Amino acid sequence: MEAADEQSFEDAGQALACVTERYERARDRLRGAFDAFVDGNEPARRVRAHYPEVVLQVARVARPDSRLSFGFVAEPGEYATSLTRPDLFGRYYFEQFRLLLSNHGVPLRIRDSAEPMPLHFALDVGEHVEGRLDRVRAGQLRDWFDPPNLAAMDDGIANGTWLAARGAPMPLALFTAPRVDYSLHRLRHYCGSRPEHFQNYVLFTNYQFYIDEFVRLGRAVMAGDALEHMTLEDREGYTAFVEPGERLIPVGSRADDPPNGRLPQMPAYHLVREDGNGITMVNIGVGPANAKTITDHIAVLRPHAWLMLGHCAGLRNTQRLGDYVLAHGYVRDDHVLDADLPLWVPIPPLAEVQVALEGAVADVTRLSGYELKKIMRTGTVASVDNRNWELLPNQTPMQRLSQSRAIALDMESATIAANGLRFRVPYGTLLCVSDKPLHGEIKLPGMADRFYRESVDQHLRIGIRAVERIRSLSQGRLHSRKLRSFDEVAFQ
Repeated sequence: MEAADEQSFEDAGQALACVTERYERARDRLRGAFDAFVDGNEPARRVRAHYPEVVLQVARVARPDSRLSFGFVAEPGEYATSLTRPDLFGRYYFEQFRLLLSNHGVPLRIRDSAEPMPLHFALDVGEHVEGRLDRVRAGQLRDWFDPPNLAAMDDGIANGTWLAARGAPMPLALFTAPRVDYSLHRLRHYCGSRPEHFQNYVLFTNYQFYIDEFVRLGRAVMAGDALEHMTLEDREGYTAFVEPGERLIPVGSRADDPPNGRLPQMPAYHLVREDGNGITMVNIGVGPANAKTITDHIAVLRPHAWLMLGHCAGLRNTQRLGDYVLAHGYVRDDHVLDADLPLWVPIPPLAEVQVALEGAVADVTRLSGYELKKIMRTGTVASVDNRNWELLPNQTPMQRLSQSRAIALDMESATIAANGLRFRVPYGTLLCVSDKPLHGEIKLPGMADRFYRESVDQHLRIGIRAVERIRSLSQGRLHSRKLRSFDEVAFQ
């Protein structure tokens, strides 16, 4: 028997409309009560609203005729997940609903979940709740409203450690609604961008030089300037370029003034397409902690792929400065993910991404076959959490690096790839050799600046070309089954 507040749908659009109506009703209830509280009117009782939830009840094992690695559940039972921000995730939710209806042939049920919506997440991203209250009133806030509850935001589902309570539904998605909302607010804090600006293809870098070149490129696309390395078809798809601080430059506009001088910790820049399939580039800075932090939060947006473009130490004497390294394996000596993803878990290369990156190098450099091997090697990248690893006594890391067959070393790539595996986001790494400390070629200020400026343009063009190649693939080819676990959630 259908619960009084529960509705069933056999149409994805109608199910999404119901989710939207329930979400907006819950959000507006909290916003209205909070506005009244700010004006000095205490509620008559505790104010609580709940996230909407989608439920799938499957009576038999499905044999979906699909090459996708998502969009279905593997076993009979009840599955559910709470949902948030249908204004942001509407296109994504519609596709997940459509696939579930198609693959299982049973209606989706929409209801209010048992998960309270925290007041902070009902307000706009970046709005400071306590900033509208004096100290006394801020101290009373928890008496009337639900605050964010970290117990509802852990990554047990993604990590494969989540255990269902007796009689509780199995999860449909990797992230609960509060976990998603938490990350949306963190993205604004770390990147200086509202989450709706982020695109489905993300480039990470560890040097500002790449960002400077991406800004130059993005502004040139908006102004209509000539760009040799972008095809006309791809160029015409971009509608805006967004810089930190919500600086939006629409297509057909020219911006010649310097970018915002006061930047957030990990500034993000967005070359926007109407369908969301543009390019976001983030300067994550140096170190695995930043790499984990930003990928923890971008993962809730369910991007189609993320790639690491940065500089590395070449570990082989045959390498030259400026050579490229295409990672096909990782030595994880970064430690930040040890509690979430055990070291014995392999981080496999993804064939479609590897082919796209290698093809992009060939496209931009116009080299192929044996000639391409002169400037690019495929091999293992070691990522460490000690920036001064070269100074450890008795050449401590050298033997391990040699045994692992590593050809390059950095501080971020393994973290980004490991979190890609953990969160089922296709990943890849293409690095550029900027020094060879084992062979006496170290970074010195003058040499480093010159090298970066000369190498960045080509490397960024390769990254953008790789995105173009990946974007041309169907989702069935890109979202590899090797990213999925045994009892996988149905949502992509």
